[in-house]
Amino acid sequence: MTGRTKARIAAATGIMLIAALTFHLFAMPVPRDVLLFVSAVTAGVPTAIRAFQALRHKAFSIDLLVTIAVVGALIIGEFVEAAVVSFLFIFGAWLEARTLEKTRRSLRDLVDMAPQEAQVMRDGVSVTISVDDVVTGDHVVVQSGGQIPVDGTIISGQALVNEATITGEPVPASKTIGNKVYGGTIVDNGFIGMTAEQVGDDTTFAQIIELVEEAQESKTKAQRFLDRFAQIYTPAIVVLAVIVLIFSRNVEFALTFLVIACPGALVISTPVSMVAGLGNGARHGVLVKGGDALERFSKIDAMVFDKTGTLTVGRPEITEIFPLGMNDADTVLLLAAHLELASEHPLGKTIVDEARRRGLDVTIQPTEVEVIKGGGIRGKVDGHTVAVGSRRVLASMGVDLPASAADHAVLREQGGNTAVFAVLDGELAAVISIADKIRPEAKDAIAAMRRSGVKKFFMLTGDNRHTAALVAAELDIDEVRAELLPADKVRIVQEIKDAGHSVAMVGDGINDAPAIATADVGLAMGAGTDVSIQTADVILMGNRFDQLVHAFSLSKATVRNMKQNTAIALGTVVLLLTGVLLQKVFMATGMLVHEVSVLVVIINAVRLVRFRDKRAAVPTATAELPPLDEQDDFRKDELAARN
Repeated sequence: MTGRTKARIAAATGIMLIAALTFHLFAMPVPRDVLLFVSAVTAGVPTAIRAFQALRHKAFSIDLLVTIAVVGALIIGEFVEAAVVSFLFIFGAWLEARTLEKTRRSLRDLVDMAPQEAQVMRDGVSVTISVDDVVTGDHVVVQSGGQIPVDGTIISGQALVNEATITGEPVPASKTIGNKVYGGTIVDNGFIGMTAEQVGDDTTFAQIIELVEEAQESKTKAQRFLDRFAQIYTPAIVVLAVIVLIFSRNVEFALTFLVIACPGALVISTPVSMVAGLGNGARHGVLVKGGDALERFSKIDAMVFDKTGTLTVGRPEITEIFPLGMNDADTVLLLAAHLELASEHPLGKTIVDEARRRGLDVTIQPTEVEVIKGGGIRGKVDGHTVAVGSRRVLASMGVDLPASAADHAVLREQGGNTAVFAVLDGELAAVISIADKIRPEAKDAIAAMRRSGVKKFFMLTGDNRHTAALVAAELDIDEVRAELLPADKVRIVQEIKDAGHSVAMVGDGINDAPAIATADVGLAMGAGTDVSIQTADVILMGNRFDQLVHAFSLSKATVRNMKQNTAIALGTVVLLLTGVLLQKVFMATGMLVHEVSVLVVIINAVRLVRFRDKRAAVPTATAELPPLDEQDDFRKDELAARN
């Protein structure tokens, strides 16, 4: 039954009750009783149908209790009680449906914002087609004020793009050639041409809608418990009502006991809170894959972070290329960039971007590519054997590290750089120094979460120990482990769990996915790899730590709201049953109080829709890595020259 149908029935029966009251005031008992009877049947039939449908599936619902009570009241001639109870129940069901619909509005708003049309170039002509007809590789054109229809990469023009539907960030982002853009976002100002890369259900926007839909259908542990509780509670109440009837020999008293024992507010106490919490998260760029994940996240007391792309912005820059022997810096960079076309690692993308920035033609696709776990990548490029990565690459290929190169790498690492080694045809060709920036909001976010109850913070990284230590010191992280393989991260996360902690793991890369899956709650940055996003329980679409703070606070607020609602519902039932047994509460009055408790539970849950952690402020500046070691004069001079 739709909410509109419930509203119509509630309105019709409410009018009948008012008319019946009028007949009573004018001492007209026959039309009064007829109206009361019709009103009770009109409002009671939908309830009886739901009760019958539940019985067919061997489920004992609250509708069954109300149906028995209404039918019994009609049989003994208590038309007023029957009409009022059936009206209050259908009216309460309408209120519940209407409020739940409000809490789900974030999902409906998302669906409504989905792009419908796209402007594409076909045979040199711009044509407008349905977004469903866009195919991978199409040249899509979006003008100022237009909605980007699919995910892709800009190939011409530039624009300010409002990405609030994806990241939750209202400030438009500047986009130009080479930048990724997402379907469902809006070009505030500018003009872009783009190549369609993800279309249909593969777009980020479509996946967000799917995730929110799935999450709102999932259940928390508390919900699953209440479902089992209802299966036992309902038949138990029927049996108790029969016992009350046997001992009291008062049918009305037994029916009143039956109605008042209905735990309607209890049944909706957790679902309405969970749906409101999930909707709030979706509006703020936080996707939680279900109420169970939200519940587990609220209990976290230890948090583990990856470094590159997680604690740092993931947009590192090459600060120096130190060639060895007769090798030329640009030549080594170009070969390394060709190889890194096959990599999704942020450092690999940095090498490709730097080569393109220097005007080098990065077009040759590598062959025989092999990923060295926790070390880097190697393969064939234009007849050369090329490898790029950490010291593990050198060890795996039996390549010697000259003392001069080793000393230079250590010096750069002490200054906060990551040293990447490029191997060409079995010999070390260059040391590439790369530096990243710490996320500006990370330090404040970690401090806020520490105040909220997270006791320990860990950083696990495959990067060198010098850079890892600098980042950890800057962010006040308790423990740091560096130069790790993916298996090491999994082992350490498991060790933290075995120590009695409830662990959340935050990462963004393929190498983080196993650790994310091992943790009690896995979190992925929205700009991370598909593997990490699919593995995670919580996705931060804006790649910002203020969203992490909001997600953690929201999880705690949602669970707290669930407990409040459960206490309200149970307290109401206990008080009403006590009043019935003391013969101070009667059927119509008790049902009214019961429906008020349902409304109170719903209103309490709706508060979550507007929940916002005041500490989750959007940053305005980007923090730099800690200062370089004073002995690194070369690095100092280079920075001075760049500034």
